Amino acid sequence: MGLFDGLPVPSDKNYLRDELARIDESWAVARFDSLPHVVHILTSKDRETDVLLLKEQSDVVEEVVDEVVHAYHGGFNKAIQNYSQILRLFSESTEKLGDLKHDLADAKRSLGTRNKQLHQLWYRSVTLRHIIALLDQIEGISKVPSRIEKLIADKQFYAAIQVYLQSSLMLEREGLQTVGALQDVRSELTKLRGALFYKILDDMHAHLYNRGEYSSVASSIYERDDDVPTTTAVAASRMSSQPLSRRTRTLKGDGQFGVRGLTNGSHRTSSIEEGSSFDGHDEEDSVEHDEATDGKPLSHQLPPWLSDSTPDEFIEAIRKSDDPLHVKYLQTLVQCLCMLGKVAAAGAIICQKLRPTIHEIIISKIKAHMETRILSKSVCSQGDRTVAAGLHFFKGQSEAYILSKEKPQNGISNSGTHLAVSPVSPLMVPGGKAQAAAKDLLDSILDTIVKIFENHVVIGELFELKASQHDINTPKSLPTNVNWNTDSEASQVTGGYTISYPLTVLQSECQQLLCEILRATPEAASADAAAQTAKVAKKASKKDKRNAPEDGLTFTFRFTDATVSISNQGADLIRQGWGKKGPNSSKEGYGSAAVLPEQGIYLAASIYRPVLQFTDKITSMLPKKHSQLVNDGLLTFTENFVKDHLLPTMFVDYRKGVQQAISSAAAFRPRAHTTFYTPTVEKGRPVLQGLLAIDLLAKEVLGWAQAMPKFATDLVKYVQTFLERTFERCRTSYMEAVLEKLSYRLIGRHDIEKLMRLDPASACLPALLGHSVSQSEAVGSDVELCELFSSLPSIKQDNLIRDDNKLILLASLSDSLEYVADSIERLGQAVPRAASESEDNSRNQATSPRNLASFADEYRKLATDCLKVLRVEMQLETVFHLQEMKNREYLEDDDAEEPDDFVISLTSQITRRDEGMAPFISGEKRNYVFGGICGIAANASIKALADMRSINLFGVQQICRNTIALEQAMTAIPYIDGESVQQNLDRVRTYFELLNMPFEALLAFIAEHDQMFTPTEYSNLLKVNVPGRDTPTDAQSRLSEILSH
Repeated sequence: MGLFDGLPVPSDKNYLRDELARIDESWAVARFDSLPHVVHILTSKDRETDVLLLKEQSDVVEEVVDEVVHAYHGGFNKAIQNYSQILRLFSESTEKLGDLKHDLADAKRSLGTRNKQLHQLWYRSVTLRHIIALLDQIEGISKVPSRIEKLIADKQFYAAIQVYLQSSLMLEREGLQTVGALQDVRSELTKLRGALFYKILDDMHAHLYNRGEYSSVASSIYERDDDVPTTTAVAASRMSSQPLSRRTRTLKGDGQFGVRGLTNGSHRTSSIEEGSSFDGHDEEDSVEHDEATDGKPLSHQLPPWLSDSTPDEFIEAIRKSDDPLHVKYLQTLVQCLCMLGKVAAAGAIICQKLRPTIHEIIISKIKAHMETRILSKSVCSQGDRTVAAGLHFFKGQSEAYILSKEKPQNGISNSGTHLAVSPVSPLMVPGGKAQAAAKDLLDSILDTIVKIFENHVVIGELFELKASQHDINTPKSLPTNVNWNTDSEASQVTGGYTISYPLTVLQSECQQLLCEILRATPEAASADAAAQTAKVAKKASKKDKRNAPEDGLTFTFRFTDATVSISNQGADLIRQGWGKKGPNSSKEGYGSAAVLPEQGIYLAASIYRPVLQFTDKITSMLPKKHSQLVNDGLLTFTENFVKDHLLPTMFVDYRKGVQQAISSAAAFRPRAHTTFYTPTVEKGRPVLQGLLAIDLLAKEVLGWAQAMPKFATDLVKYVQTFLERTFERCRTSYMEAVLEKLSYRLIGRHDIEKLMRLDPASACLPALLGHSVSQSEAVGSDVELCELFSSLPSIKQDNLIRDDNKLILLASLSDSLEYVADSIERLGQAVPRAASESEDNSRNQATSPRNLASFADEYRKLATDCLKVLRVEMQLETVFHLQEMKNREYLEDDDAEEPDDFVISLTSQITRRDEGMAPFISGEKRNYVFGGICGIAANASIKALADMRSINLFGVQQICRNTIALEQAMTAIPYIDGESVQQNLDRVRTYFELLNMPFEALLAFIAEHDQMFTPTEYSNLLKVNVPGRDTPTDAQSRLSEILSH
């Protein structure tokens, strides 16, 4: 960039720029030295040319200078003119200043002569201005009472307090203290301060119990006659996962809530409904709700109760806060109390009114519940729906109680059995109408109490925050020489109101309600009440006697108001009559009997879960430092009551019911009203009344276990005890029927038991699961059993069970035991779900199912033993009757028309016993009991031939007639395999008909059918004396020769 680039050369003379560019920059240096240029020209060979070049450059420079001068000529002229004008103005100013100095000197000389008069006039003007200002203030203060009254009427409490404090401060200014006309204003302001306090306290009391305009819950009990203003949005309060103690944890400031405290420490239990708006009086404070776009939240706006307030730090904090509407309102009320210096008085009165109010709310809730029930009954007449409403905590076992209300087809109602043995009425059973009604009522009441306590937590935390500050009971902006209570203790500062106090009173009232529902006296409510009271007294003795215990307070099952430290202000206000309803009002009952179908100790099962949920909600609300307050609260009372009173009572009552069920004369008396077996109790399954009652009682007790999972372990142990006692009683009945009988001794033998397992019919036994048996094993087992029975000494009647009633009892006992075993197995599957919720027994899931399963196995084993005894007994009866064939001569004279007497006796006995057992055991088990007769009869008949002395043709016909009679009797039994019966008895007839063959024909038959009978049986055919048959002497040797091939 050249040195002359910035010169103002016109565009038509751009060639000058080029000429200037050719000039060496050495000509333009600051300190120009001409000597080098002179020497250059003098030493140059062509001097004229160099001189001419220098002249041309000089002309170019001169022309450029002309252009520059021409370009700046106008500016130079104007600058010269401006300087000339400035010089002229300075000259004129100098002349005028001289004149002014002369005039001032004249004025000074003139004023000096009247200085005193001027000073007096100035002082008079100042005094008049001050008087005018005082008159204006007096006029403004005189209007303050009416303005405050208007603000109170509009519920603009914060604005009213601002006006009151400002006016009080003005009245204390110098000059107004001696104004007599303001004494009436002072008196009115003092009265308004009290009225304002009571209005704030009334509104806080209403909002504490969700009756206020901005409450979080619109209670159905206290419906308002007036409509809620359109500028109010009632927020729906919800339980939050965040601890509610964060509401005021970061609130700071001297008498006011900091912005940070109300924004960062937000209480987020509910949210303002979308679309709600507030119409403020101030355009700057009123923010319209626009629809949120791009995920941006709605703008904060000023609540309506602050619309007339003067903006300050607290109002700005409220505006920026994200707390729910009802929390903001409670914060405003507490701030108002702090500004009035009435925190202690308010706390004392809240404590005084807490118990009567809660008592009234509970009574009103019960009345509303009763009115709702009456209305629902008048609208809908369909009957009981309450049972179904209460069954959600009693799953899996309700069918037992539904059955108890139904009429089975056999004509006997299970409800009769239930009423005979159960210690509770059908209304009181788990899932019954009384249980469901109690649970619904308590759910409703405790839900209301939780919402009330949420408000108390807000107030308690705010009071605790204020208690950490100084002089919170001194009105703001008032002189400190006024005598206000400034106790340093937190409970004294807040009038005895802390978070622990409402929690204690609420739980105490709820406990009294529970005692009324349970019909429990206060003395019987807890065994350790005296010990806990002493514990609290010991803690309280360490503090000032006027102060209420806060941290570490133990819930002592109290039935009177807790001792509270009430400040002088609170005591005076109470004496003035703000709270006319004393605590004695809470001693009256709640009237729960009008809502509940029945009351009693067993309703503890239905109140356990609501109390547990109530405690969980309360715990989630409490700050960490108060979390221990719930340790000895309502849940502890309920658990102690269940443990110390309900469980012992339940054990005694149900043990008595079990004893009555199994010891009555009809408990083990088989009764059937049908001639066939039905698999379900509803359709007439004749389960023994004693075992049916035990099953109902066991289901009932386990129903209590599911309703109270923490105590499931103890209740399951009760069931195990009852089942064990019942099993012993069943075992006794079984032994009475089979004692000293041959069948009982035989089933205990390992060899016979093994052979009985090989029978295909044994697959129906409860203790055998999927045991498969081949045909050859089944046939062999019959032969071996026959051999074993045949090897027994001669069977006598004393060795058999001759009483058919005992056999029917065994059949009924077997089926009933299996019914109970199946029920126990189902209950055992439900026990882990209930016991897994137990908090103090981690082993319950592993032990309880196994224990109940072991009882089911024991019951099934005894049922199997009953069936085995019946089967062996019928087999022994068969052997006993057929042993008449031994040592007998079958030499008949004519054709057999009737079977032998012992066969007639056997068949009639089979038919009679089958008809007697038919209603009590299923067809498969009837097949098991009677199915072994044919095999034993066939083998016994064939084996009896060896002991016969002689037999003729008519004798063979007689035996065939016997088999036909037995076959007819057996095939008449349903579920009996007729083909097997025919096959076994055809074998007997075939065997005896071989006696009618000649010797040679017999040998030919044996040669062709050597596997049909055993060698011994073929040999017995030749040994017996058959009149008219020629038997050679070598008959046995020839037979052996044939069988050896």
